[in-house]
Amino acid sequence: MTQTHEHQAPSLHSSCITPSGLMDEKDKDKDTSENEGYTGEIKGGLRPSMKLVVMGIVNKKPQSMEVLVSSQPQEEEEGAEGDVGLQLKISFKEKAIQRNARLSGKWGPSENNLSYFPFAAGESFKMEIVCEHQQFRVLVDGQPLCGFSHRFRPLASLTSLRVFGDLQLTKRRHQAAPE
Repeated sequence: MTQTHEHQAPSLHSSCITPSGLMDEKDKDKDTSENEGYTGEIKGGLRPSMKLVVMGIVNKKPQSMEVLVSSQPQEEEEGAEGDVGLQLKISFKEKAIQRNARLSGKWGPSENNLSYFPFAAGESFKMEIVCEHQQFRVLVDGQPLCGFSHRFRPLASLTSLRVFGDLQLTKRRHQAAPE
């Protein structure tokens, strides 16, 4: 049986997520470049066939966004320690998505190759991170974007999803593997 855990932000017609919480309809067109984002727990940890879904709208003047799947909630500070199973660092200026992992406080070699850049200023997106036995598979708006081989084991230790940067989140969820 498939189990879905969903966290839905209030409708964008009435409010949006910002660093200070909710903002009124009249303020929704303002960019929130200092968005503190979202940190959530992946209950029971990550396992093969689990899918993480992040839906949002890119700000009108974006510079970057970041998605972290980690063993504990990560702080934005450079010196913060902790293991990261997958980091997706999205740069709008370079139209690049850097993928990496941090093990025992040390970042490994980054991967940057992409066949296309799927994000556009002011546009909505749906990112799916599918955990397979050998790799993470990343899709955006249903189209395959990239893969990233697992460098971190055990996968079940990855218990945190963090999303932040120049975006407004509309929904995030994780879908558990069939038991």
